[in-house]
Amino acid sequence: MSDLLEVVAYTAAGEPRARAVKLPSEPFDGRVHEAAMHDAVKAFLANQRQGTAKTKTRGYVSGGNQKPWKQKGTGRARQGSIRAPNWPGGGTVFGPVPRDYRVDLPRKVRRLALRSALNARARERALSVIAPLGFAEPKTRRMAELLGKLGLADRKVLLLTSELNPNVALSARNLRNVDVKRWADANTYDVLRAEAVLVEEPALGTLEPGAEVTLEAPAPKQPRTEDGGQRTGAEAPVGAERKRAARKKAAAPKPKAPARKAPARKAEPKPAAKTKQAGKLAAKAKKAEQRAARAKKPATKKPGKKKD
Repeated sequence: MSDLLEVVAYTAAGEPRARAVKLPSEPFDGRVHEAAMHDAVKAFLANQRQGTAKTKTRGYVSGGNQKPWKQKGTGRARQGSIRAPNWPGGGTVFGPVPRDYRVDLPRKVRRLALRSALNARARERALSVIAPLGFAEPKTRRMAELLGKLGLADRKVLLLTSELNPNVALSARNLRNVDVKRWADANTYDVLRAEAVLVEEPALGTLEPGAEVTLEAPAPKQPRTEDGGQRTGAEAPVGAERKRAARKKAAAPKPKAPARKAPARKAEPKPAAKTKQAGKLAAKAKKAEQRAARAKKPATKKPGKKKD
């Protein structure tokens, strides 16, 4: 670990500790990538823009629907509208229109830029570690006194807390040059904008002054047995045995699900087909019935005109 990555540590009361704190190798690896920081800052500032600026062209300005004077015979230059760009009060040419200024950076570039910014502040001796600030209630005076003890009263300070602490955030809200954020919410622009960076000790994972954080590698996963358990030691198949076991399991016949029988449908009686001859006979019978009905009705005489 380089000496540049050893920073001064303070207590919660602002008193310096006897020993310096060695920063963990992740993310403080000592490398600074200026191009990544430049891209990250440009993207951050571009993403803050609303993109709602708009000017009116000659088509959006009210008025100017007719020619101010006739085309010829006046001696003046020809004009088509008083809202043309060359007229006072006319439209704007090539003015801003609503647009999206958002710039997306790859995740790896964003992380590289943040690591570079933190390393740059650590190399400049502008990064310090402080014990957790346990404010029982919001007190702006207490925060101002703490920064005064640290010699940061007139400097732009970024305080990175290990977790969300409303009392600390409210205590620094009325201080113009102090910004409080969580360690997980830090970004490249805020780190580079601040003249001094204060990081709470739990955020870095340092348990005691001078201790370096070592991340334990995750335990390798054990292969699972057929019943879902994990094999350990000599029980776990290795190499060719594992492949043979997998092929044997894949080649084993799978039990077939019983086939579902479709419900039997009742046969519906089909209507008797009417032949052409039967249709003719039915028509004749109907006509005969109509003639017989007309014959049974008595003949009625129409009333004539009465003679005077």
